[in-house]
Amino acid sequence: MKFGIVFFPTVGPDDRPAPQYFDECLQLVDLAESLGYDHAKIVEHYFFRYGGYSPDPVTFLAAAAGRTSRIRLGTSATIPAFQHPVKLAGKLAMLDNISHGRLDAAFGRGFLPDEFSAFGIPMDESKSRFVENVEAIKRLWSEENVVWEGQYHQFGPVTLLPRPVQQPHPPVFVTTARSAESCAEAARAGHGLQTVPNVMSTEQLQERLGIYRAEWAGSGRAAGTERIHFSYPCVVAPEGEEARRMGRFDDERNTAAISAAVAAWATTTSSAYPGYEQFANIGASRFDEKLAAQKLMIGSPDQVRGQIEQIAEWFGDDVTISLGIHSGHLSVEDAATTLRLLAEEVIPKLSVNLL
Repeated sequence: MKFGIVFFPTVGPDDRPAPQYFDECLQLVDLAESLGYDHAKIVEHYFFRYGGYSPDPVTFLAAAAGRTSRIRLGTSATIPAFQHPVKLAGKLAMLDNISHGRLDAAFGRGFLPDEFSAFGIPMDESKSRFVENVEAIKRLWSEENVVWEGQYHQFGPVTLLPRPVQQPHPPVFVTTARSAESCAEAARAGHGLQTVPNVMSTEQLQERLGIYRAEWAGSGRAAGTERIHFSYPCVVAPEGEEARRMGRFDDERNTAAISAAVAAWATTTSSAYPGYEQFANIGASRFDEKLAAQKLMIGSPDQVRGQIEQIAEWFGDDVTISLGIHSGHLSVEDAATTLRLLAEEVIPKLSVNLL
């Protein structure tokens, strides 16, 4: 089992100035590297407190690359529909070079109507654009004199420079929220899987992981070579009551941020997003319910260790966990405490297999 950090800001200028937030996140990347964590990731979103401080994850990860030497750097996830594939392939290849081959490239379809509207892209095209652009990017990374005749983009022959350090290309992950078919497609394509357990029940996630692993093996790939990443909000404090107090505060504000970002689903429908209209009615944070269901990793070191061992029992000890430690509502010192307690008092005492 591997552990890393993921940054998903849910703040705006009235909460925390962007320069301060970025400085704090980069300090935490330094700390994560020194404590032996596996990776640091950051999301891509626009306009809202829900992720809006990170419209370009590559910019942040390039800054992180310049001050680290070991930790892997991941997009979580970048949205191919919003960029030309030649441009995105080039930016990511450049990051792979700056970091000396430490890039993990996760791609997502996006799901916020206001973002698609701003880019002038119909939401009904999100899946077809995603599939086309990811394939184009992989070819640009791994082939020369690429000619592309797609539905949305045509180019070539072109040979991308710089070539990625990792050959034939950096690891590719697909981010999916709910779709079982997306899990199957990711496995058949040899992509890693990145998801958020909070958006589905334990049984639903187990079913989707079963599909992913079966399709992975059915495609002729060795069992145990799958790459599965989960993201969990995480607060660890010496006393469980204090951790829960901070975690509740953070979760309530995160819920308010996503509620504002998804409000457009009240007046939006898309064949590519069946059932997403329900997101317009997220409501209260349901902190206690989520904590009881192990959707949040919050508590004392002993409590969080128990949560991780339960997660491993449910989903396997081969999964990688990305910890959301700094949405911007708690102090950077609180986030640093979480990282240290995990590294010193939780992870070394786990009974699960540590890779």
